[in-house]
Amino acid sequence: MKIITKTIWILSLISLFTDMASEMLYPIMPIYLKSIGFSVLLIGVLEGIAEATAGISKGYFGKRSDNAGKRVPFVQLGYALSAISKPMMAIYVYPLWIFLARTVDRFGKGIRTGARDALLSDEATPETKGRVFGFHRSMDTLGAVLGPLLALIYLYYYPNDYKTLFFIAFAPGLLAILASFFLKDKPKEITKPKVRIPFFTLFSYWKTSSINYRKLLVGLLAFTLVNSSDVFLLLKVKEAGLDDTAVVGIYIFYNLVYALFAFPIGIVADKIGLKTIFISGILVFSLVYVGMSLAKGMIGFLVIFFLYGLYAAATEGISKAWISVISPKEETATAIGSYAGFQSLATLISSSFMGLIWYQFGSFAAFFGTAILSILVAVYMFRLIEPKKQ
Repeated sequence: MKIITKTIWILSLISLFTDMASEMLYPIMPIYLKSIGFSVLLIGVLEGIAEATAGISKGYFGKRSDNAGKRVPFVQLGYALSAISKPMMAIYVYPLWIFLARTVDRFGKGIRTGARDALLSDEATPETKGRVFGFHRSMDTLGAVLGPLLALIYLYYYPNDYKTLFFIAFAPGLLAILASFFLKDKPKEITKPKVRIPFFTLFSYWKTSSINYRKLLVGLLAFTLVNSSDVFLLLKVKEAGLDDTAVVGIYIFYNLVYALFAFPIGIVADKIGLKTIFISGILVFSLVYVGMSLAKGMIGFLVIFFLYGLYAAATEGISKAWISVISPKEETATAIGSYAGFQSLATLISSSFMGLIWYQFGSFAAFFGTAILSILVAVYMFRLIEPKKQ
């Protein structure tokens, strides 16, 4: 049986192009916003609103996809909105317009996430979900390597020309839109009776979901609450005295490791168990944060970010594969979308606390404390039942 099907390839290429566009702008977004008059506070508010929009909408649109029995229209619309948002950021510099453009980008992510992951799950068997989600994460993260590289090359020749980058980023976004037209829904999908779907579906789904799903979600969200934004890792590198080029280079290196190992680790997960790999990933994460609390030089940071890439490869795709195994097929988009929604909200909380602890007690306390808490989460996850492949 062919494991990596045509649909999986198309979805993976779409994600690669979209992530290339997004990550091309990631390193320069704060600089650009400051150059057009945004304060640090306003940037924080902008990102908070954008991420909250994406988070809450993931469960809602996941439920709509399950109810409609359709995946492709949600995937197409979601990626199209994210692509269009890139040039929007450069057309006008008025704060309200920037807020609209950023929200459109995150709203697109909310629309597509559950449906896309359900489409991936539909293409896999219980025995191949680790490698399918791992392959997709590898391709997605390859875009996170190519995007910043292209941005660095462009800014080397055209320093401070941030606006043009937003228009350039539309090109891979457009390729993602075009690729999405090659996707097709499976004809056997059954449309459910039309019912009113509340926008805060992620909260209502929690009440009706299985006990195994809720136990898993508790562990996943507990881990998210101790796992703050990657920005803090990059800030630590900057605090150690490395220049901006080194910081971006380390970020690219991390994504390259992630991209190279996500698929092989997914294959291993299918053989020895999703739970085993996920817990191993958390333990590596704990080691990374201990290292971050002590590291000072470039070599140390390269080792740490190599391990961080392994951690990401062992957890991000694996968590969605685990959810898809224990969830009914007709609820896959809702289950993954609700998890992704809760995860977005939990990330906002974790990043706020990380920043507060860093500010009050210093980076050592913030990183070492995170390492200890993550071990406690690993102990909880160890007590969960290994997902059965039905």
